[in-house]
Amino acid sequence: MNCVMCVVGARPNFMKIAPLMRSLAQSSVLESYLVHTGQHYDAAMKTAFFEQLHIPEPDEDLGVGSGSHAVQTAEIMRRFEPVLDARAPDAVLVVGDVNSTIACALVAAKKGVPVIHVEAGLRSFDRTMPEEINRVLTDQLSDLLFTTERQAQENLEREGIDPARVHFVGNVMIDTLLDNRPRAPAVADVLAAAGFESGPTGGFAVVTLHRPGNVDDPQVLGQLVGTLEALSRDVPLLFPLHPRTAARLDAAGLMSRAREVCYLLPPLDYLHMLALLQSAIMVLTDSGGIQEETTALGVPCLTLRPNTERPITVESGTNTIVGAERDRILAAARDVLRNGGKAGRIPELWDGHAAERIVAVIEDWFRPSQ
Repeated sequence: MNCVMCVVGARPNFMKIAPLMRSLAQSSVLESYLVHTGQHYDAAMKTAFFEQLHIPEPDEDLGVGSGSHAVQTAEIMRRFEPVLDARAPDAVLVVGDVNSTIACALVAAKKGVPVIHVEAGLRSFDRTMPEEINRVLTDQLSDLLFTTERQAQENLEREGIDPARVHFVGNVMIDTLLDNRPRAPAVADVLAAAGFESGPTGGFAVVTLHRPGNVDDPQVLGQLVGTLEALSRDVPLLFPLHPRTAARLDAAGLMSRAREVCYLLPPLDYLHMLALLQSAIMVLTDSGGIQEETTALGVPCLTLRPNTERPITVESGTNTIVGAERDRILAAARDVLRNGGKAGRIPELWDGHAAERIVAVIEDWFRPSQ
């Protein structure tokens, strides 16, 4: 059997790796080996995600933890190399665009081990985003590339990637979402777990922020809190706080003001976050994954960034790019409240079977060498 070493590193990876591990486990010609780099260093949250999504316990946990992009990437490479040498897999599979993705892909490529990239070809064309650097470089290193939308293949062809190495298979994030929707708790239970005895009696909007461009500059962050304050007069706001965002709000002296205008929640596990997303009137976010999830759920999404690497969510889905400008955000949000927002449609192959298609391609890819 051919061994595929799968890498997971941070929260956005967990939802992508879960259906892949299930499909690989059902293969009669492939075996899988799971490495968790520990880039997501909240042990309790990692455990919650692995248990909820039925991800098997990692065969290897590198325990890297936090650090600057350079330090974290270098440490992942340093700890991953001996694991790769010891196990000698036939391929390394990486997902998404976090530091673990590029670090492990780079080690594998230098060792002559084929690299498989799931969620390839997405481009924001904004090189100030660390994730964009990770995406571009990982795709250049990869031998087999799986895309979530057809425009991704066009991006890869422009960058010189052989189309024969690229396969449009759909979105593994949506595999996980569709599989878990029935398991999401009631919103009241989510709020109660966060310490709120009572919550919004009617509809609500969900807010998430974590991108450096939105939270690292106190002036920009203050303007966004002011925008949320204005919007909170029209609709209750539920705001799960990313640890980075909480630290920036504290440092800027904005936490008490944010608490006055939003229901501030701790970081949520997958099922609790899904409960909020699927019940919301709309979502305001700078998260790429949430743009996809809201499109699959049919919930209007306002993206608080000037661009997106997931254009299908705008062209076909429920997503609208509004940036961080107060007037644009409020106008778009109030349009959703008045008129219901974009209806959108489910993108092609976002049907819950992407992981099965990926494993079938990998099986065929290995067959000539057997």
